[in-house]
Amino acid sequence: MLEKLEERKSQLEKEVQDLIKRRDELNEASKNYAKKRDELNAKVKELLARAKELKARRDELNVRIKELKDKKGKLYDEIDALYSEVDKLRKSIDKGGRPLGEIEREIRRLEFRQQTSVLTIEKERALVERISRLRKELEERKAQLEKHEGFKKLIARIRELKDNLREVNNEMKSLVEQADKYHEELVKILAEVDASRKMADEMHENFVKSKKEADACHEEALKKRKDIRDLEKVIKALKSRQAKSKEQIEKEELIKKAKQIYEMFKRGEKIETEDLLILQRAGLI
Repeated sequence: MLEKLEERKSQLEKEVQDLIKRRDELNEASKNYAKKRDELNAKVKELLARAKELKARRDELNVRIKELKDKKGKLYDEIDALYSEVDKLRKSIDKGGRPLGEIEREIRRLEFRQQTSVLTIEKERALVERISRLRKELEERKAQLEKHEGFKKLIARIRELKDNLREVNNEMKSLVEQADKYHEELVKILAEVDASRKMADEMHENFVKSKKEADACHEEALKKRKDIRDLEKVIKALKSRQAKSKEQIEKEELIKKAKQIYEMFKRGEKIETEDLLILQRAGLI
């Protein structure tokens, strides 16, 4: 019985040591998970600050781009209005003639046909002559129109507006490229924010899980320590009882032997000094 209790106590002590070791390992893991989680959350905070800055810059550029788009629309409207005036003026100056744009389109169509079609010598000669006549007509009519003061002013204004339009387009292109770069970097950072947040959440889950398991190991160790203390009390009581039993047996054997010696003494038999000591210990002398 006592031996089994001693074995059980040793087993419990080993289990307690294993639990303490496991608890300490889990607490260390929890500490590392918490550190990594806090580092990731700090990184997310920095990334969000950078994202906010990029978004502000991109939005500022988009506001400017919208302003330029509005300006561009107004320039186009003004240019279209001036072209309408040019067309009216051309009709009043060049009555009965075809619109110059129509002549230019026919020249381009005929030139394309000349370059892409297989023609006989006669047909190609006729085509070249037709293009030459149209070019001459176009140049003569342009020269005639450009002599008109009102026409020249309208064309000059249109050219000025087109120059402004070109400047606006160039500025818009530059701003759009900058805004796109900010947007691309913003998208990249937000993706990194999502990934870091996900990893931080995983670290927190691992932290909670490890801490919970460590606490469970600690509680189990405390419980087993209590069991050990209870066993120690039982073992101590059993050992005390066994010690008393042994003492009683030894005392009974001592008395039995002392009585034998005492009978020898009464019979006048010779007894040794050691026998006298036994009689003394048994209280018979």
